[in-house]
Amino acid sequence: MTLQPRRSVHFGKAITLSKHDTDPAPLAASATAPESLLDYPAPFPIKVMGLTQPGFAQAVVAVVQRHAPEFDAGTVEMRSSREGKYLSLTATVTAQSREQLDALYKDLCDHPMVVMVL
Repeated sequence: MTLQPRRSVHFGKAITLSKHDTDPAPLAASATAPESLLDYPAPFPIKVMGLTQPGFAQAVVAVVQRHAPEFDAGTVEMRSSREGKYLSLTATVTAQSREQLDALYKDLCDHPMVVMVL
């Protein structure tokens, strides 16, 4: 039986490892500096879901505007679930950097009224 090289995809880059490869440096290098798939600034839609309750939309907009002050609350798209238990909001921000998006996602995920962020 012959060993075939393993092929793994890491942050969008294919890396082939043979049975002789013992140095993890190529994986570590690609893990620390992934290439961005966006050219900033770029429009970026963020979908936020939560229970239908008073103040949910306002709370989400407040978090978004903290990270993207130019965001226009009037552009939020709202959609209720079939039975009305959940509300999804789509906020399209002009993303300036990956760091901005990461911080925005973290704050949204940490908010007690938010169930899910996509």
